[in-house]
Amino acid sequence: MSKPPILRRPLVLASVMAAMFMIAIEATIVSTAMPQIASQLGDLHLYSWVFSSFLLSQTATTVVFGKLADLYGRKPVLLAGIAVFLVGSFLCGAAWSMPSLIAFRLLQGVGAGAIQPVGITVIGDLYSVQERAKIQGYLASVWGISSVMGPLAGGLIIQHLSWAWIFWINLPIGVLAAAGFLVFLRERVEQKQRSLDVSGAALFTVAVASLMVALTEAGADGGGTALTAAAICAVSAVLFVLQERRAREPMMAFSLWSRRPIATANAATLLSGMTVIGLTTFLPMYVQGVLGQSALVAGFALTMMVLGWPVGATIAAKNFTRFGLRNILLFGAALLPLGALAFLTLGPGSSPVVAGLGSLVMGFGMGFLSNASIVLIQTCVEWAERGAATASNIFSRNLGSTLGATVLGAVLNFSLARGGDGLSPANSEQIRQLLEHSGTVAGEAAVRAALSHALHLTFWAVFAIAALTLLAATLVPKDTQGPAPRKVPGE
Repeated sequence: MSKPPILRRPLVLASVMAAMFMIAIEATIVSTAMPQIASQLGDLHLYSWVFSSFLLSQTATTVVFGKLADLYGRKPVLLAGIAVFLVGSFLCGAAWSMPSLIAFRLLQGVGAGAIQPVGITVIGDLYSVQERAKIQGYLASVWGISSVMGPLAGGLIIQHLSWAWIFWINLPIGVLAAAGFLVFLRERVEQKQRSLDVSGAALFTVAVASLMVALTEAGADGGGTALTAAAICAVSAVLFVLQERRAREPMMAFSLWSRRPIATANAATLLSGMTVIGLTTFLPMYVQGVLGQSALVAGFALTMMVLGWPVGATIAAKNFTRFGLRNILLFGAALLPLGALAFLTLGPGSSPVVAGLGSLVMGFGMGFLSNASIVLIQTCVEWAERGAATASNIFSRNLGSTLGATVLGAVLNFSLARGGDGLSPANSEQIRQLLEHSGTVAGEAAVRAALSHALHLTFWAVFAIAALTLLAATLVPKDTQGPAPRKVPGE
């Protein structure tokens, strides 16, 4: 006889948190170890692709796995995702070269593309909006704890063990999460003949992957790789649309994405992703290169956002029923430009505390906005569409991060190359020397001034995108309620 649903739910939640923890800690723990990994494997010019490959495959497959979870149930997709992620983790630890590590990181990203959206979908299935106050706080804490534990764990592993354990540490966690889903997650999916849109899934994956390659490689090697990828993206996108219009059960339901609550919440999420990547990419550079502070101080300024995010998410969840999802989303969106204002006030003599406060406010804003947007989207659909709807929101945020890195990076590079305000242009090598050898770089004052000017323009771009996020949030319908939350079939 099976345990009552009310007793199984905490065990399923623990499994979701364990699976999420693997993904959450991946970025920070790998970042800590990468210098040593690169020194052993070589091919330093491929360094950034160790990170880009993971995000590329995760983003390209998120929507596909969300749809599969609606067709075949959450459990099989979650178990498959964990299996792929663990195989990728094992192979990453056994990598013999930088290209092989990048290939295995792609495999890891595919697993993450299944785990993250389907795990959050399971929470939407099991818990009502009122119950998610506490639950979303738990999930948010996973990301907060991992951001603190990641660098510490990475440093200890590098110091006392082989760097392979950076990846192999996922194996016992993943096995426990899979066992939890296997034993405690119960669902009864309606038995009917289904038509899997394999062609649509393949074309969508190619279109998104090539788009991300084009964005990542924009401006590199004369733009040849980016142009080729953009052409592949355009062709595959056209073929994808044609395929979806004639498929009996399309991989992506355009009617779902066109619903106003989902479209506007996803637009706000995409723009917020652009804002956050601007902060995480360029704030440490400003604190170190312009304010002349240490990497530790720069890390502290950025950590304030990471700490504010889960706190904001927890407070937001506790007030869903009191203020309404739309008002919570609007409040979070309003905090983003408010926090971005702090960066516009920064100057060469500013205190890093100002940067930390701005980072904290934006972290609060992201906690409110991201939490409310995903719950709002889940309440707008029935069980059979909840996986695809949840995946659409996560996809939007990941795509926003990639777009933001490209757009804001272009603003920075253009400003550095152009100079302006009587400043001499600066190149990437001068900036690198300034960040690594502050105090010993020839013409340091001029380079520092050029970097300050360029980053100030970049922060203006961040503020503009944050303001657009607020504008998109105001377009969310006021009467967004959706159907009552429904439990997993079979519960």
